[in-house]
Amino acid sequence: MRIAHLSDLHLLSLEGAIPFRLLNKRLTGYINLRFRRRAIHKPHAVHAAAKEIRRLGVDHVVITGDVSNLALEREFVLVRDFLQRDLGLPPDRVSIVPGNHDAYTKGAHRSQRFTQYFAPYLRSDLPLEAPETGDRGGAVGSAFPFVHLRGPVAFIGLSTAWPRPPLVASGRLGAAQLRALERVLAHPEVRRRTPIVLQHHPFHNPASRAKTLLEGLGDAAAEGRLLRQVSRGLLLHGHLHRRIHRKLHTERGHIDAVGAASASLLHDSDERMAGFNVYEVDDAGAIKGITSHRFVPGQEAFREVPVPER
Repeated sequence: MRIAHLSDLHLLSLEGAIPFRLLNKRLTGYINLRFRRRAIHKPHAVHAAAKEIRRLGVDHVVITGDVSNLALEREFVLVRDFLQRDLGLPPDRVSIVPGNHDAYTKGAHRSQRFTQYFAPYLRSDLPLEAPETGDRGGAVGSAFPFVHLRGPVAFIGLSTAWPRPPLVASGRLGAAQLRALERVLAHPEVRRRTPIVLQHHPFHNPASRAKTLLEGLGDAAAEGRLLRQVSRGLLLHGHLHRRIHRKLHTERGHIDAVGAASASLLHDSDERMAGFNVYEVDDAGAIKGITSHRFVPGQEAFREVPVPER
């Protein structure tokens, strides 16, 4: 089985960014877009990635959040068009989870805007109880976690996205979603497959506590306790805008924690230049290969580069 991993598309549309909708965290995001981010995140790299993924003939595509910039409706329409027209895959061959930019404001989070626009891609193959309402984590009243059972693997989609103050980009799963994840991992259909956990924020937090509070995963330790019983698997994330491969050691083996670069970021560094990852899983669920495909500007092509191990 061949799996492509995209992240941090940051597809931009300022349609709908009328003044009163900027009187919140979007104001700092809007300024960033006008004076910096717009100059380096380029949609043509995302569309080129879709073309290359089609050429590679992958079996499944996963997208680990930050598909938008300001969580505006028009941005989600652009992303939905990208899924339908550029990738051209049916919803059962795509798994997508939100990032902090996709729950940028309390309004976007409260209305479950991401869930509304991408509902066909979030339907779970297992009858799971929805997380209880009232939890302060990213999964309040949402479709997360979901499970997609595909051959030898079980894709487990989690939401670490919830609204934060300006200049803060941290994430959280929340107690209710963690309880649901525990039930998912214990389910017979998941236990007999290799789990592939999808979330936006990395499991491994920065060394600095201050930086963790600003951009890390608040309940990573609690998630780690649940994953200790897993003998092998993948935890795929974005958020860092760079290729990175680390290991989460468990009681019976390890999980490969792999981050993808932003699909739209043009950067001089191989570690950060736009692209996507590809994972090869055999029929027995063993992970046989982890590679990254780096965008080559001007040629509108891709070349393979290693995923740096830390």
